[in-house]
Amino acid sequence: MKILLLEDDTLLNEIIEEFLEKLEYTIVTTFDGQEALETIYEQKFDLLILDVNVPSLNGFDLLKELKANSIDIPTIYITSLHTSKDMEDGFKAGADDYIKKPFHLSELNLRINNIKRLRQIEASGIVKLNDKISYDNDKKVVLIDSNEIQLSKTESRVFEYLIKNRNKAISIEEIALNNWVYDEAPTDTTIRTYIKNIRKILGKDSISTTKGIGYKLNL
Repeated sequence: MKILLLEDDTLLNEIIEEFLEKLEYTIVTTFDGQEALETIYEQKFDLLILDVNVPSLNGFDLLKELKANSIDIPTIYITSLHTSKDMEDGFKAGADDYIKKPFHLSELNLRINNIKRLRQIEASGIVKLNDKISYDNDKKVVLIDSNEIQLSKTESRVFEYLIKNRNKAISIEEIALNNWVYDEAPTDTTIRTYIKNIRKILGKDSISTTKGIGYKLNL
């Protein structure tokens, strides 16, 4: 699991980095909002941990910009802003969680584990999609009754994103932005082909197309 940390307090940044590395996470540290934003556009992250009052671009505005560009990465704010209005602003910006400073590192770990569970980050095992269809995250295999259909690496990435956003219409752009860095993303046509292949496996009504919006998994 790869995490971006935005914290301009050098000592706290180092403490959090060392703690998370001991938990075997891959950590990229940043110290101002613009640096963090550029890094997010250059690399793919599973989780953001953001301070709010940082140089260049504050944590609230950073997340708002990501959301405006259809980039949806689970986010935890860590901040000394304590009022209910501050928390409201954080959640309106699109945060998944909000931790007030000072905090125990064990609390941060609990919050990360909760987001991993809710957002199905590093999902493993078999997900039951309906009475007949399941998906094996480990083997990248669709299970239909007793039959196993192997997905390619890229098809599985697209399918897993649709599963995470089940019953929500997802655009091609959002699929690309949230699964690949900019210069590695497949073309729109290629992603549509992967979705067409998955639909053939699951059945024509399993993935619907919403005109002008995108695709929705109906299982």
